[in-house]
Amino acid sequence: MLRGIIIAPDTDLIQRLEILLDEIGIVSITKTLDQYPNQIALLRLIRTHAPQVIFLSTESAVKAIEIARLAEKNAPGTQFVAVNRFSDPQTMLEIMRAGIREFASLPFDRQSLMEGLTRLNEAIKAQVRTDCTSHVFSFLPGKPGVGASTIAMNVAVALSRLQDTRVLLTDLDLSCGLVRFLLELDNAYCVTDACRRSLDMNATLWRTMVTARGKLDLLHSGTPNPNIYIEAAEVRQLMEFARRNYDALCFDMSGNLENYSLEIVRQSRYIFLVCTPEAPVLQLAREKYLYLKQLDLGARVKLIVNRGEKKPLIGPEQIEELMEVPIFATLSNDYQEVQRAIGSSTSVELASDLGKQFVKLAQTCLEDESAPRVETKKKFLDFFLGRNKQKPAAASGMTKSVC
Repeated sequence: MLRGIIIAPDTDLIQRLEILLDEIGIVSITKTLDQYPNQIALLRLIRTHAPQVIFLSTESAVKAIEIARLAEKNAPGTQFVAVNRFSDPQTMLEIMRAGIREFASLPFDRQSLMEGLTRLNEAIKAQVRTDCTSHVFSFLPGKPGVGASTIAMNVAVALSRLQDTRVLLTDLDLSCGLVRFLLELDNAYCVTDACRRSLDMNATLWRTMVTARGKLDLLHSGTPNPNIYIEAAEVRQLMEFARRNYDALCFDMSGNLENYSLEIVRQSRYIFLVCTPEAPVLQLAREKYLYLKQLDLGARVKLIVNRGEKKPLIGPEQIEELMEVPIFATLSNDYQEVQRAIGSSTSVELASDLGKQFVKLAQTCLEDESAPRVETKKKFLDFFLGRNKQKPAAASGMTKSVC
């Protein structure tokens, strides 16, 4: 869904437009203004909300055109829809000369507005962002303790060892972040500091925020603090900066699906859902998958089974049957190598069997092909859902924490 803002002095027009946009569902309005902003306020608005579409009142054609030109200059590719109570030919001509091609007036016609938004959506998808990487990967634990942080760290290291690949690993688990411990990072700055300064971020400031290890930069989560919270808008701004400066981004998530975490997964190429072959873990992982599927993110979820055994109690076919998604990768249970790496504050040795699996996973991340979906049976699934024929509650009512 596209992000949008409305700028219109007419509050009644704003309300009627919001109702119709909510019905159509193509654009989600994140901010409304009932007056034309000055230059400073407009730039702050763009940086904070990063709108893809601006619905702009032409009650004052001069101010509307000025805002459109300033927004386009500072956020190239932003799309505009001119709105007004009346369809004035002279005003329409002026805004068309300013480059605005979509116009809607009261009473809003649902079909016409939907067609216009569809055109804008296609235009946004067609924009070639050569300055931004699309290699964004989220690592989401099905349950705490399944090894998602270890996988995220080692895949990030493996990615950084590939030719011409600069990587950023960000720990977004604000309660139990492990990257700082696993690699003995002593940087006083953490991800919350970077988010707070996201509007002012530049190359010099960024170098103080991250710890460099070769071609891998690390941004840790800081010490646990239940009173700290990150705004989704801050994460969005930080993401835009990082995507311009790295070839690949890896995010170690808490698994609680906070609002700021959802901002990350929505921009992720792959959402790696990590589980182990244990019934409670698989059940929780399945609920998270169903929730992500509700957000139209199901196709991006890639299932990683960690600590795989040669003869597991729950086999691969049973796991796929329960999860309703194919296994993307299975990582072996090499306890000694992982403990050796933790003890030396390094990554797993890439020449080891487990290290080779991380390398293969990293290489797959940069490929264009995705794993095919397979048909599943119901017998094993019924074992979990037999006592409740309805969908799990988390699939329809989960908000922030599912752990």
